[in-house]
Amino acid sequence: MMKLLGSPASPFVRKARVMMIEAGIEDVPFAEVTASPLGGEESLNAANPLGKIPALTRDDGPTIYDSRVVTRFLDARYQAGLYPPTRVWETLTLEATADGMMDAAVNITYEKRHRPEDIWFAPWLDGQWAKIARSLDALERQWMSHLSGPLDMGQIAVACALAYLDLRHDDKGWRNGHPALADWFARFNARPSMVDTAP
Repeated sequence: MMKLLGSPASPFVRKARVMMIEAGIEDVPFAEVTASPLGGEESLNAANPLGKIPALTRDDGPTIYDSRVVTRFLDARYQAGLYPPTRVWETLTLEATADGMMDAAVNITYEKRHRPEDIWFAPWLDGQWAKIARSLDALERQWMSHLSGPLDMGQIAVACALAYLDLRHDDKGWRNGHPALADWFARFNARPSMVDTAP
């Protein structure tokens, strides 16, 4: 039996969980584990040598990771259609953009959580937020038609990235200057899959 390892607060894990709900996947249980850049649970490190989440354990093969591999595998196995062939490159690019936003946002969180404030590296923190800001601008400028189209993994990933900004970096006010994206997210965030996976 497969099992999804992760933490409810992780945007990458949430992406996989939302995907599973949207795809109607009910036979893959979720098991909470603790991950940390300083070393997480041994059960996670044994499943994924990188110690990162999500990780999908399997009886018939090695553990699958990272989030894009997990969601692509589940999409193929359950024929969910969330990577539609007619726009697969756009979907993958949008997902990569969202994952990059998550990476930058998690990096900021880790810097502030695991290092004393007097040694926070401000230029690095600013550089991480700049990646997010540029991505928000790009989403507002050129991705709204895709986001408003039929459901795919790009949309799920963007929604999870924006929700994580609300969770950890609400003081940044990402909605400022992005009215169309904010309106889209308000609608998407009301989906049962998002409500059920809210940390």
